Amino acid sequence: MINLAEILQAADRIAGKIHRTPIFSSRTLGKCIGVELFLKCECFQKTGSFKPRGALNKVLTLSDSERHRGLITVSAGNHAQAVAWAANQIGARCTVVMPSDAPQSKVDAVKAYRGKIIFHEDRATLFDKLNEEKDRRGLTFVHPFDDPVVLAGAGTVGVELVEDCSDVDFVIVPVGGGGLMAGVVSAVKQMKPTAKVIAVELEAGPALKPAIEAGNPIHVDRPYGTLADGMTPPFIGQLPLEIARDNIDEIVTVTEGEIIATMKLLMTRAKICAEGAGAAATAALLYGKANVPAGSRTVALVSGGNVDLDKLVSVFGS
Repeated sequence: MINLAEILQAADRIAGKIHRTPIFSSRTLGKCIGVELFLKCECFQKTGSFKPRGALNKVLTLSDSERHRGLITVSAGNHAQAVAWAANQIGARCTVVMPSDAPQSKVDAVKAYRGKIIFHEDRATLFDKLNEEKDRRGLTFVHPFDDPVVLAGAGTVGVELVEDCSDVDFVIVPVGGGGLMAGVVSAVKQMKPTAKVIAVELEAGPALKPAIEAGNPIHVDRPYGTLADGMTPPFIGQLPLEIARDNIDEIVTVTEGEIIATMKLLMTRAKICAEGAGAAATAALLYGKANVPAGSRTVALVSGGNVDLDKLVSVFGS
């Protein structure tokens, strides 16, 4: 796991620069599930997702020469805008390799934070394009999900969660590349060893469970056009894989339809605008995918709220 001391150092390092996000109870949704439900709302974080925690922690630990060379990252959106935002905080240049079909709202946000975008057609070779640009221009790579410093920043979500809900029984967290999952489970298991952590993947193209079965990260086919674009990196990170293998209590999957229905419920019943990946943890509970006993004190992570307006309208029209 990421050592708790490193996560707490990250919390101190980024304190006052990011939001301490709220945990809201949801009696209506909890009653439907049969648990005492709380929602950890990273949709209210800077840039609209949990990602600035890790991105800022990373850039604040870089040397002057690393900052001066300029930053580069790869992302479908949330990490892209988080690194662009973090680069602004330290006055560094930022380049982002993004899939050509990245959500427009996330593209616009990167541009607003003065990030330079390089679009790439094939999601499966995004990291190849990133490495080509990084090596050609000598840029400093800020990895979205396989860097212990980034994971320590993500782990601050878990620290806040346990501090605000000290008697938590279950934590449900969505998985894309695994950074949020790895950081959160590291913090939760060291602060509250009795709590169980359940990872949620997209049914159409999971990466974590196949990697555990294979013993190493493997490239997987991911769905195009999903609302849960934050859950579609081409592979799980090596470090998140190692952390998950020893510490995650259960891995479950949710469908696109279940995510869409949960986005509606979060909006209408909890008044929370969640993107697809942000709704996945709650969807796993609402559709009985997660093995959570009745009456359990359960926290679902709403990891982000960045969704294109036209897609949100289509969700509510479906």
